[in-house]
Amino acid sequence: MRVAELFKVKNPEIRALHLTWIAFFISFYVWFNMAPLATTMIKETGWLTMKDIKIFAICNVALTIVARIFIGMLQDKIGPRKCFSGLMILMAIPCLTFAFGNSAAQLLVSRLVLSSIGASFSIGIHMTALWFKPKDIGFAEGFYAGWGNFGAAGAAMTIPSVALGIFGGTNGWRYAIAMNAIVMFLYGIFYFFAMTDGPAGRPQHKPRKVAAMEVSTWSDMVKLIITIIPLFGILSILVWKIQKAGYMGPGGAIIAYAVIGLVTLYQIIQVLIVNIPTLKKGVPEDDKYHFNSVVSLNTTYFANFGSELAVVSMIPAFFEMTWSLTPERAGLIAASYSFVNLIARPLGGYLSDKFTSRKKIMIFYMLGIAIGYFLMGLMTSAWPLILATIIVIGASFFVQGAEGATFGIAPMIKRRLTGQISGMAGAYGNVGAVFFTFMYTFVSPNMFFMIMAACSFGSAIVCLFMLKEPEGAFSEEYHMSSVDLQIEKEMAGSRK
Repeated sequence: MRVAELFKVKNPEIRALHLTWIAFFISFYVWFNMAPLATTMIKETGWLTMKDIKIFAICNVALTIVARIFIGMLQDKIGPRKCFSGLMILMAIPCLTFAFGNSAAQLLVSRLVLSSIGASFSIGIHMTALWFKPKDIGFAEGFYAGWGNFGAAGAAMTIPSVALGIFGGTNGWRYAIAMNAIVMFLYGIFYFFAMTDGPAGRPQHKPRKVAAMEVSTWSDMVKLIITIIPLFGILSILVWKIQKAGYMGPGGAIIAYAVIGLVTLYQIIQVLIVNIPTLKKGVPEDDKYHFNSVVSLNTTYFANFGSELAVVSMIPAFFEMTWSLTPERAGLIAASYSFVNLIARPLGGYLSDKFTSRKKIMIFYMLGIAIGYFLMGLMTSAWPLILATIIVIGASFFVQGAEGATFGIAPMIKRRLTGQISGMAGAYGNVGAVFFTFMYTFVSPNMFFMIMAACSFGSAIVCLFMLKEPEGAFSEEYHMSSVDLQIEKEMAGSRK
């Protein structure tokens, strides 16, 4: 697939790509619409503090992890069109509640619920995979993610102007956020009627059961259970932070920990219910897939997207304090870290399409991240500012290219499980963000970069030994097993 093809909007797949990245852009715009207005909110309400804002920021990523897992399962059942539309329409409600909340508690709960909008990313990954063939999937996914993810930067650049320039007054920030909710609500309705789950006549590759991911061997089932525990366990850190900040008492924390434990246990039980009967019966050889590849992509997204979210939250202050810059100049330099996303992520997917090994490209990018963060860990005020800026941009180039390469592989591991695989990998990105942000509270910025470098190098090693080159990675159509064909036959029969 060439860049010039992106302008051929009459082609159904290109039109679907543009409609989907716009949906993702709007979703991320809404997701990150609080941070640019934080100081305005504190000033105009009179009862909010920076401490409150920091807690809201934690809540803003809390349910994203859980939502990406469960929505990943749901879209394998009902399709990404309904999931994307439904999520945008429903999340407009907590966005409006946040806009007009009159207490810190109302804003906290609204932001917690609204964090589910972060699951929009994995839905679009699935939708794009339904429209594009294996040979083009890397670039298509990278373009979707790169331009859609720019919604976060779009919010930072424009929403203050909307709040203060267009609406103004003491409630300008409220009307700006409310406008976001209305736009997202309307686009959710439009998306439902404008899209279909892939071209007419193309197999949908849906699983029989969506309560838990299907696996091929008993050992894979054990690995799946192990991978589930951090997804929900990481929420314990958020509970601890909220309790420490005074928003929750010891009793409430105990209840929260118990709920996390019960949800984790429930999901493990679902894994057993879904897989034990199938494994006892025996999985056909042509239907088996390598769960190690899923584990590998979990580590890559943990290291690349997780570190991106963490770095974005601290890099302006790092430049400001290390080189004694003004906040405006530090922010401008730090913005280069995110701006690279528009090019780097599509390029990562493109390279994954064009080279003969998606695995090698993945390892190349993860090693590049490790080197980039290692160099950032060495930076001090004695370094020329221009050199430090170049290194940061270079590290970002590899970080976001790796994100594109990750989802150049995800749809090919097991076609009918794309929603669940993408949802799990995406959730691990948020797990990484929580983990790295948590570590940052205990170490210096330089050690923080070194920790991320070590995690990225570790992910490259995991990919070297565990990631398998996807079957039919550069073919015209996705591989279909005997079980896939049987499911398609059953679906066709049910539609008659």
